[in-house]
Amino acid sequence: MKYKLLVSIAKSLLLARWKQTLVAAVGVTFSITMFITLLGFMSGLNDLLDGLILNRTPHIRLFNDIKPNLNQPINIHPDFTHSHNFISSIKSESNRQAIYNSIAISTRIKNDKRVIGFSPKITAQIFFNEGSVDVTGAINGIDYNEESRLFHFNEYITSGNAEDLDKIANSIVLGKGLAKILLADIGDIVYISTSNGERFQLKVVGIFQSGLGDIDKTQSFASVGTVQKILSKSNSYITEIQIKLNDIGMAPAMAKEYEALFETDAEDIQTANSQFETGSSVRTIISYAVGITLLIVAGFGIYNILNMMIFEKMDSIAILKATGFSGKDVQTIFLMIALSIGLFGGLLGLVFGFGLSSAIDQIPFNTPSLPTVKTYPINYAPIFYTIGIIFSLITTFLAGWFPSRKASKVDPVVIIRGK
Repeated sequence: MKYKLLVSIAKSLLLARWKQTLVAAVGVTFSITMFITLLGFMSGLNDLLDGLILNRTPHIRLFNDIKPNLNQPINIHPDFTHSHNFISSIKSESNRQAIYNSIAISTRIKNDKRVIGFSPKITAQIFFNEGSVDVTGAINGIDYNEESRLFHFNEYITSGNAEDLDKIANSIVLGKGLAKILLADIGDIVYISTSNGERFQLKVVGIFQSGLGDIDKTQSFASVGTVQKILSKSNSYITEIQIKLNDIGMAPAMAKEYEALFETDAEDIQTANSQFETGSSVRTIISYAVGITLLIVAGFGIYNILNMMIFEKMDSIAILKATGFSGKDVQTIFLMIALSIGLFGGLLGLVFGFGLSSAIDQIPFNTPSLPTVKTYPINYAPIFYTIGIIFSLITTFLAGWFPSRKASKVDPVVIIRGK
């Protein structure tokens, strides 16, 4: 019964100064709206930028790197085993880039429950013959189905049908920049030659655009079988195995495990793309900092309004205390006022923040460098809305705490005597 009376008094004080109350609520609403919109947009931008690379990057990559043999003859000669030998101009050993025993390795990876899937790949340097000019490029032999399932390859095809890589013999997908250099379109024939001087003709079945200009000017794709034929290699010839895991956090440990188990080189995604994680973290911190600053500014507005309300309502506070209300009751009343402003303004801010985010999400964003992006990116993660309403209540509570303590310590005798 007592709390109903306190709520009724708080309501009366709120409505008595409804214009000031409205101003305070609008400040909270604006802060939460911008907080939600800013975090949603920045988080969506992070997802977009990271996705350009990370979605196309395997969690673990198995390959054989070309490197010099550290076990040089002079080091194993008995006369120099206890000496410190200085060796310069060491040449790479004559090991091949192909992964040894690739079929057995693929079977082992396929049966690993920690793995979502894997995709074999062959990378080879070639020359595109454009009349009398040879254009340097690279051809990647891929399994189209697995490459699309794991690394979204099909989403970067801007024209043509990349599924024809597995259906049409001697077919190729060109990077958009490379196709422009060669003046090639869907259905055209392009001529390539290998480093051994062998020439082949391939039919263009698709145009690929990653959004990275330097890559699109050199990269092309064909089926694994086609590239094996171009390089005159057997069906087991693979230069790389790309692996996608259920838990990306396990990549560093599993990379070391696979490196020792399969006796190949292994690179995890954290090592290969650490700069993207750093950039995302910095942008997220900036977003939270700006959003929280907006809430703190709104809190100061509430603080000032409650201070003015207490100053103007000294008579009412004195009467309340003279009629038996304790200092704690008075403090509760003003905390109710502050939290009411925070809750009402916060809920409206969530609604307006969602609406503004949805409006931004519908704005067209078309750029040749990002073929998969059609509108501005927005992330609607529920955590942003939860953080927004919690911070709204915390900020308004703190803004009302100090004025309410001041009101609770008012001496009614002094106020009434002064009147």
